Amino acid sequence: MSAHATEVLAASPRPRRVILVSIDWTRDKDPRIPLGHASIVASLRSAGVEVRAFSFPINHPGFDAERILWDILDNARGLQPEQVDVGLGVYVWNDRVVKSLLVALRRHGFRGRIVLGGPQISYAGAGLEQLYPEADVFVRGYGEEAMVALAATVERIQFTGVHWAGQVDPGLQAQAKLETLSSPFLGEVIDLSGGQRFIRWETQRGCPFRCSFCQHREAGSRLRRRDIPLARLEREMELFVRSGVDDIAVLDPLFNLGDHALAVLRTFRTLGYRGRLSLQCHFSTLDDEFLEACEGLDVRLEFGLQTIHEREARAVDRVNDMRKVLEGIHKLHERGLSFEVSIIFGLPEQTLESFRRTVDFCLRQRVPVLKAFPLMLLRGTLLERQRARWGLEENNEPIPSVIRSHTFDEREWMRMEALAEALRRTEGRHPGDVETLEEGVVPSPDTAGWWSPAA
Repeated sequence: MSAHATEVLAASPRPRRVILVSIDWTRDKDPRIPLGHASIVASLRSAGVEVRAFSFPINHPGFDAERILWDILDNARGLQPEQVDVGLGVYVWNDRVVKSLLVALRRHGFRGRIVLGGPQISYAGAGLEQLYPEADVFVRGYGEEAMVALAATVERIQFTGVHWAGQVDPGLQAQAKLETLSSPFLGEVIDLSGGQRFIRWETQRGCPFRCSFCQHREAGSRLRRRDIPLARLEREMELFVRSGVDDIAVLDPLFNLGDHALAVLRTFRTLGYRGRLSLQCHFSTLDDEFLEACEGLDVRLEFGLQTIHEREARAVDRVNDMRKVLEGIHKLHERGLSFEVSIIFGLPEQTLESFRRTVDFCLRQRVPVLKAFPLMLLRGTLLERQRARWGLEENNEPIPSVIRSHTFDEREWMRMEALAEALRRTEGRHPGDVETLEEGVVPSPDTAGWWSPAA
């Protein structure tokens, strides 16, 4: 916690109650509390703030937005408006639900402060009050220290990254001092004592790349990469081994970069960790020292290739050195390391045929798991602002995807989507080329010319 936040909290006679709500897209094996949400809870609790934390998986059967409303109102009952904050993280998948929830909260008489954070806030430009008129305050960037500072006072404090509705919006991002940040694992916000086998974890924040479709960046600049201190990570790793955690997905945008990653891998090896480590990597920084550090561990290395075509890659500021890609794949096969590659369909300048060639390249290189994801126009990204330039149009799904552009129409997009589904069905046993993959994709009886995966 920053010195400023500590001083404000110490001076406050009566810290507020914070009702922190997470509406997340999760999988069944995920911990009950998501990592980002848990990190904010850990910081608030370590500062002595009373926190009521709730997590609701929006993609699970039985999700009930009305239940969220009543849980908030029940936990605010008996408190004056100046005694309670409601904090919500806003993401592309829950934006509509959050907007409806805010209206319902005010309609049911909630007069406490409403604080919004998350990617839909962090990467938005000016005008947040128009998007969320019921909210009082917005936090751009990392929320841990900002939420502690807000909880400490009823005043409209000035804090980097905090924007109050109705005031001039500087558009700044909040930071967090990683060297003093509370651990959600060591603080038991994410409880591992009950046999939780799978976790999501971070060892660093920030990314050196500037992909125009990605929110791992600040507006107009790279998001500076910073490491969580190894001393904390070592204590967390010891806890994971002791608790029987056997599947760890590391959320670092780029893990294989520098000595910090090597130290983490070597610590796991020293501790005798036998579980799986899923690590997001980049072919451009894949070297022998890193691959040697992976030896003796059950690693799955995940590479975002996106496309093999320079024209498409330049359109999204994501150019690959294909020589290094081929060299990296060869080394991975040579060492027998588990890996997967992800690509995107719906990119600017992409055609159905160019997507097929990207798929074919990966299959011919014997990539064991190839995943294809639809392009999304995430709020605040450069690509979102350039949608007209490329003719990008989205569908109306809860998580919208680009389905048309200047270079492909919706029929062609549907064929790309069918190939992506065929890849999903054949993970670990992909055929050796795109033509064979297409043999498992049959014409849809409903719409001539559109393809769907064979059953």
